[in-house]
Amino acid sequence: MGTETILTRYAAGERSFPLLNLQEAKLIKVSLSNVDLTSADLRQARLGRSNFSHACLRSADLSESILWGTDLTQADLSQAVLREADLSGAILTQANLERANLIKAILEGANFSGAKLCHALMIEVDLRPASDYRTNLSQVDLSHADLSYANLSMALLYQAKLDGARLCRANLSVGRGKTALATDLTEVSLRGADLSYANLTGAILHKVDLTGADLTGTVLTDADLKEAIMPDGILYEDS
Repeated sequence: MGTETILTRYAAGERSFPLLNLQEAKLIKVSLSNVDLTSADLRQARLGRSNFSHACLRSADLSESILWGTDLTQADLSQAVLREADLSGAILTQANLERANLIKAILEGANFSGAKLCHALMIEVDLRPASDYRTNLSQVDLSHADLSYANLSMALLYQAKLDGARLCRANLSVGRGKTALATDLTEVSLRGADLSYANLTGAILHKVDLTGADLTGTVLTDADLKEAIMPDGILYEDS
């Protein structure tokens, strides 16, 4: 089924298009809110600036797809494959990405506020800010997600949940240059997280909970640990 047929049938009120092969499809600046594309093949598809809010993309393959500025508000992307996809500036507020594969995805300036990313694979993802705005991971559930080697420099993670997450060798350091901002982990829960050899230089760690976290080789130079709970459960004291 081609994209024109899908758009025509969608305009006529149809919403269910599971298991479709839409590899390399071009669906730019179209509105497909509430569409059901469960297990669809969308590899290398161009979906920039489109509206997929409330869509069901569960188990869909979006590897290497382009989703610049795409609206995925409250979309179901659980178990979806987004390996090496470009979601720069995408809107993923309250989206479900549980167990999604986001390895090496570009997520610069994306808004994940309130999203669920439990058990997501996010190895080597790029979460640095875009030119106009920071990547927003505020209040996101990243419990047990794998963010090893991820670049989270200058990201906003206010009240995010990262219990049991892997952040081995992740970059959470303050940015560089005139517009440099500190990575904000205020009130983040990192209970039992693996932060071994991660770089948190200059990071804001106000009231962060590091109970049981692995800080082997972690760089905390100039990090602000005011009222932080350290791995041993004791409140941080600035010496």
